[in-house]
Amino acid sequence: MKSLKVKDYMATRLITFSPKTNVVEAMDEFLKHSISGAPVVDEEGNLVGLLSEVDLMQVIVQDSYYDEAAGIVADYMRTPVDTVDPNLDIYAMAEKFLKEHRRRYPVVRNGKLIGQISRRDVLRAAEEFLQHKATWA
Repeated sequence: MKSLKVKDYMATRLITFSPKTNVVEAMDEFLKHSISGAPVVDEEGNLVGLLSEVDLMQVIVQDSYYDEAAGIVADYMRTPVDTVDPNLDIYAMAEKFLKEHRRRYPVVRNGKLIGQISRRDVLRAAEEFLQHKATWA
C-alpha cells in the first residue's frame, strides 16, 4: 500500500470558503451539502484556515450571550492548519489518522489547496488494494 498515494484518492471537488464569507452563509452551506468541515482559502487559492461544525458552534454560543449571530469565517476558522503532501503514501496517512483522530486533512502543494483526504478515502484505497491482492493470490 506504500505505492498508493494520497493524490490518487483525495477529493478534489471541494466546498471552500473565503475568510470574508458570512458565518451564517457558511452554516447554510454546511447544512445544504451535509458537510462537517471545509477549507478556507484566499483569493489565490492558498489555504489559510479550516472551518468545522465545532467552530460554528461558537456562533450559536455567541448568539446566546450577545443576541447576534454575526461575523465572518475568519473570526471562527482554525489556524494554523495541519496539511498533508499529495505524495504521502496511504499507509502513512492511515497512521496519521490513527494518531491524531481527525476526520480529514487538506492536501496542499506549494501552499495551494489541491484536495482533501478523509478517513473514508483511506478505507477506499485499502479496500481496492486488498481486493486486488486477493485476485493475485
